[in-house]
Amino acid sequence: MTVLLFVLGVLFVALGVGLSIGLHEIGHLVPAKKFGVKVTQYMVGFGPTVWSRRRGETEYGIKAIPLGGYIRMIGMFPPRPGDKPGTLRVSSTGRFSQLADEARQLSLEEIKPGDENRVFYQLSVPKKVVVMLGGPMMNLVIAVVLLTGILTMYGVATVEDGARVATVSECVVSAKDAATKTTCAASDPKTPAYTAGVQPGDQIVSVAGEKIRRTADVGRLIRPRVGQTVQLVVLRHGVEKTLTATPIKNTVQQVGPDGEPLVDASGQPVVIDAGFLGVSSGPVVGYERQSITAVPGFVGEQLVNTAGVILKIPQKMVGVVQAAFGSGQRDPNGPVSVVGVGRMAGDATAGKIPWIGGETGMSPFVFLLSLMASLNLALFVFNLVPLLPLDGGHVAGALWEGAKRRLAQLRGRPDPGHVDVAKALPVAYAVSSVLIVMSVLLIYADVVKPISLGG
Repeated sequence: MTVLLFVLGVLFVALGVGLSIGLHEIGHLVPAKKFGVKVTQYMVGFGPTVWSRRRGETEYGIKAIPLGGYIRMIGMFPPRPGDKPGTLRVSSTGRFSQLADEARQLSLEEIKPGDENRVFYQLSVPKKVVVMLGGPMMNLVIAVVLLTGILTMYGVATVEDGARVATVSECVVSAKDAATKTTCAASDPKTPAYTAGVQPGDQIVSVAGEKIRRTADVGRLIRPRVGQTVQLVVLRHGVEKTLTATPIKNTVQQVGPDGEPLVDASGQPVVIDAGFLGVSSGPVVGYERQSITAVPGFVGEQLVNTAGVILKIPQKMVGVVQAAFGSGQRDPNGPVSVVGVGRMAGDATAGKIPWIGGETGMSPFVFLLSLMASLNLALFVFNLVPLLPLDGGHVAGALWEGAKRRLAQLRGRPDPGHVDVAKALPVAYAVSSVLIVMSVLLIYADVVKPISLGG
């Protein structure tokens, strides 16, 4: 059953990724056709074609590698300055110039008689921007719709009063031995919590008659009460139960005012002799529905966080390499491939992430929807990077063309014509190569050292 649930989570992500890519390309396709540009292909994926069907002048299809998609618009590259439309001079001898000339030649061959006025490069600057921003904006719309549903119908995580029991130790172990001793011997004394019947998942409501508001309160109230009988009120499956425990003296790790365990300069735990119960606990997390007015601020915050991650990708890729080929750990907030997203989804639906599922955890379905929202936010932000072959690179080219024409107009000079985007192809090839290498590294890391969400 666990395997089946894992597969269902992976399939959900695969379908969500496919739909996100397909809708992204529709965001380009619809305005391009609306503005009269001839679109010869609409494809989801790269590589060999798995399925396709022609409708009118456009071939619609699915390709074997689901790592992106594209639409093919004729006339992406204008003729070289000085060339007549439909003609091309002899290729240059420089390698970069040859790349540009070859791209122009391929672009020219796509233009059939009667299509001369249906080429992309002849669109006005605003129309070019609309076409190229249509894809990223579609991803933003998907993310906003998903996040609106999550916030208004399910809610956002909020910390509530109490402490949630994460684990209950069966036997008494000192803090110094906790890292090395993982099993209990028959002769080991049982912990007060185990004897009292405390269970993982219980919400500790009060200790010795004092209400628990945060996790640190449990230790604060237990540690001074060595040998004293203490009443614990816990909430279990919606019903309050009163349990009785007697804390014993044990070597325990000190905690700071914020409830975090203290360590010394060498990373060793700072310990004291104090009352010991035998539980580890965390905050009680509830989900509070938000009004629709909270959505813009939440989306804006997520966009800022996503942009921060993307800006730090070069730095974070170093950590990915160290984790994949060494002993380092993956950063939970670092980049991840579609394989990693699939593994997260599978783990969530299979119940392998403690804080997802069950009576008190986040809904697995909501987690999957939040994954899709995060993915679409990442696609939106990443595609705005002003480098070819990303959409932002084409937008930058169009804006540069508009700026040049406006400047020439103000100076009373002739129209400089279309920006020769083909000259930036070496940059596009370099960026594509970097993206391919990054994708391969991330996929490898997500296989051999996946990000853990179990904390």
